[in-house]
Amino acid sequence: MTQVKNGDKVRVHYHGKLNDGSTFDSSEGRAPLEFEVGSGQVIKGFDDALEGMKAGEKKTVVIPAENAYGEASEHNMIEYPLADFPEEMKPEVGMELHMSDNQGNNFPVVIREIKADSVVLDANHPLAGKELTFDIELVEII
Repeated sequence: MTQVKNGDKVRVHYHGKLNDGSTFDSSEGRAPLEFEVGSGQVIKGFDDALEGMKAGEKKTVVIPAENAYGEASEHNMIEYPLADFPEEMKPEVGMELHMSDNQGNNFPVVIREIKADSVVLDANHPLAGKELTFDIELVEII
């Protein structure tokens, strides 16, 4: 039986959980996720877990932060002037917003702190710094 290798296209079902057991993502109720192994379409640890698997095989893998979304970085914390918020908006800690960079790319941020004249925005990926557990089922190698 054929085993997954780098460059193969695959279809997988998955269930992603945090250390507290809560689900952050799952393919349940959807079509299997389809991608090319090793192409960078999924996190490195997920790619690595598939190599050597056979169609129909299931496994559970624990992926450390460095092979998932990386560690949270202070470089991704942005201090933004409170005066630049729209007048009708009342910023609150935990509020999710979207910003644009100089190239027009949109990215999500979360308000982490409100100071006298500014707001601290966190632009880290929501799963940065977290160890992730995936239950994976290799549906097929295409």
